[in-house]
Amino acid sequence: MARGWESKSVEAQQENAKDGKAPGGQVLSEEERKRKRERDGLRLSRTYILHQIESSSNERYTETLRKALSEIEQKLEQLGESR
Repeated sequence: MARGWESKSVEAQQENAKDGKAPGGQVLSEEERKRKRERDGLRLSRTYILHQIESSSNERYTETLRKALSEIEQKLEQLGESR
């Protein structure tokens, strides 16, 4: 069975991560890898919080989630990523 484009892309991303390379093939410094891991973690947290906000029926919990989302978005902006 032929592998799809998506799985090849994921495989390439995993190989680049192992090698410490950016998608363009350039080698990342330790500081750049650290910032990338932090951005990736923040993006993942942002996605999770957005999902929780969508499924929440408790307004107090939703407000807490919105505050957390705001903090994550501020951190992403500080790292140089726009929405």
